[in-house]
Parts: sequence; structure tokens; C-alpha cells
Amino acid sequence: MPSKVIKRLMITCWCFFLYTTLHAQQDTLHLSLQQLFERGTEQHLQLTADRLKEKIAHERTKTARTTRLPELNIGFKGGFLGQPVIWQNGMSNPTYPDSPDWQQNYTIDFTQPIYQGGKIRYSIRQADLEEEIARLQTTTDQADIKLVLLEQYLNLFSLYKQYLVLNRKINESERRLKDIRQMKAEGIITNNDVLRSEMQLTNDRLSKNETENNIRIVSQQLNLLIGLDEHLLLIPDTTLLSQECPTTEYEDYVNRAFLSDPALLLLRKQTELAENNIRLTRAEQLPRLSLTASNTLARPVSRTLTDMYNNSWNIGLSFSYPLSSLYRNRHKMKEARQNVLLMRNVEEQKQQHIRMNVQAALLKHHEATDRVEALRLSVKQAEENYRIMQNRYMNQLAILTDLLDADNLRLNAELQLTTARTQVIYTYYELQRAIGAL
Repeated sequence: MPSKVIKRLMITCWCFFLYTTLHAQQDTLHLSLQQLFERGTEQHLQLTADRLKEKIAHERTKTARTTRLPELNIGFKGGFLGQPVIWQNGMSNPTYPDSPDWQQNYTIDFTQPIYQGGKIRYSIRQADLEEEIARLQTTTDQADIKLVLLEQYLNLFSLYKQYLVLNRKINESERRLKDIRQMKAEGIITNNDVLRSEMQLTNDRLSKNETENNIRIVSQQLNLLIGLDEHLLLIPDTTLLSQECPTTEYEDYVNRAFLSDPALLLLRKQTELAENNIRLTRAEQLPRLSLTASNTLARPVSRTLTDMYNNSWNIGLSFSYPLSSLYRNRHKMKEARQNVLLMRNVEEQKQQHIRMNVQAALLKHHEATDRVEALRLSVKQAEENYRIMQNRYMNQLAILTDLLDADNLRLNAELQLTTARTQVIYTYYELQRAIGAL
């Protein structure tokens, strides 16, 4: 419990310091990693487009299911009926019988598919697979976007740490410059040390200003991606750096990836889609049977041209066999089979890539963890080295260049440690992405 309280106090102090010293005039927001992922998955434009594609695919499945329903058509035909001419003896002695001036025709046609060689069933299956593919594509893009957001988020850690270190270094340099000017006035040192200290202080202030601008840039990029005010200054959650990142064996990660990686699952669905396309192509070669019914109300009577309504209806079976498909679909079938082999090949390639990505991410994570332990010792050594060089310089036992080198060495060691700590977090989540758990 005390450690948690200490962490919260550290976060509060850090946020207060950043607010008061970095951009007191700019609105800030403390953003946790969970909030970043939630807003990123809700507001990112790429995921919005993916969800629209999901809805389109869902409507397509509903459309495919309507093909099982009967086809019902109603029609009307009306128009002016010209004067008929009848020749009873060859082409001579024409007669002009009386006939109405207008004709009308009302029809109702009903067709219920009974057997289509499986075409309807496989078309519905195709639409279902395409909907699942759209959903898996969203999941894949969501994991990739989370990793991109995490990289930007961790970049803020390094920038804020760089700002804090530079700010501390500038304060120490200002105090040191005051002491050096006093030593110069007493004639202990030459003006060269004063100039060198002023130049170093100027460079540090320029670096601090550059870091401030980089913080603004990264904050704006994240704000735009997650749908926040682009002028808002984001402050990351420092407790993330102390997060536990346990790992297991390589084969366990590979097995989990083969079961849950959305990109691999997407390829498997695409393979199923290619296999379904073979069945759909084969269905084009099979006979078709439908139940048909029709009712027609017409005026005048077609044979006698009597100005009367005539109603007729029929019901029956319609059978057709597409003989031309036997030679037209032959190459189409070969193409569909080759496409299945291609998709299986792509699936095997993805499995190879998963193995390589898991191995690389696991090794990089262990490497980053080892680097943190080594750099912690380097920071302590750099702090001690700077303390010694500062004492030696003040006693005129070392030159200013040695002191500035020790100061820069301490700065680099602290920044390297922060980078290494963020790299531990990034490689851990990169490993989760490789196994489909992000």
C-alpha cells in the first residue's frame, strides 16, 4: 500500500511540475494507456471505415438469404391497337374486321426455386464468409493501430524525461556558470571556461525548446488519431513503466498465435472462401428446377379480337440444364482450384512469419529487460562520475571539458534508461500483437 501511495504522489508531482513549467498556458490531459486504446479503437478513422465495411457485408448476407424466397412479378402492358388486315385468298381481297382501339394485358408471375445445384446455399455461405473476413480485418487493423498508438504514447515518455533532465541540467548549468564567473573574477580561471559554459547553456536551452516542440507535435498526432482537441497537451501515465511483463516459452506463444492471431484467422477464412468458390462454380454445371405459376388478364381476346377480357392461369415445373457450362466452366474450375492452393500457400507463409515475429519479439523483450538492468548501474556510475568531476573542477584538479563531458554522459545515461524502460513495454505489447492477444 505505501508503494502505491508513493507512485501516486510521484505522478501528481510530475503532472504538477509539467503543468507549471512546461505549458502552464495550455490545457493538459492525463491519459492512461487503457484510455488511449479505448479512444483509439472508437475514434480512429481506419477502424470507422472497417466497421462500415462490416455493416455492408452484413447487409450483403441478408441480401443473399433473400434468394431462397420466391420471385414474384406483376406486369401491365397497354397501348393502341392498329387496324388488323385479313386476306382470305392469298394477298388479294383484304378485309378489315372490326377491332377495339386499345389493348390491355395484366400478368402475375410466380417462380419458386426448388433446386439450383447448391448455388443458393453456397452463395449464402460466401456472404457469411465475407462478413467474417470483414470482422477479422477490423480486429487485425485494431491490433495494428493499438501498436502504433502505443509507440507514439511511449515516445511521450522519452520526450518528457528528456525535458525534465534538460530542465535540471539547465538549472545546474546556471548555478555552475555563476560559480565560474565568480572564479573568473577572482582570477582562478580564464575567460575561456566562461565562454564554454555559456555555449553549453545555450545549446541546452535550444535542446529544451526542441523537446517542447516535439511534445506538442506528438500530442497533436495522438489527439487527432483518438478524436481529442488537437491543441490538448497529453501527459502519459508513468505507472506504465513499472508494469509487470511476464513471458512464457516460445512454443507456447506460437501455439497461441496459431489459434488466435486475427491475421491468420482471416487467411483461413479466405481459404474457406476459395473452397466455397469451387462448389459455387460446380453448381453452375448442375440442372435447375423451379416451381412456376402465372395468371394473365388480357383484352381483347387474342384470336378473335373480340373486345372482351380473357383470363388464363397456369402452374407447372421449369427444368433447365446449362449444357454450355460443361465447356465454359472447365477453365473456371481449374482457376478456382488453383486459387485454393494459393490461399493455402499464403496461410503457410503467414505461419512462418508468425514464428519469426514471435521469436524476434521475445528476444527483443528479453534484450530490453537486460538493458534496463545494465543501464540502471550506468546511471548510478554516471551520477557518481559527475559528482567527482564537479568537485575536482571546483578544486581546479580537472578542466571544464571533463566536467561537461561527465554532465553529458549523465544526461545520456538517464535518457537511455528511460528509452530502455519504454522499450520493455513496447516489446511486450509487440509480443502480444504477434500472438493475437492485443
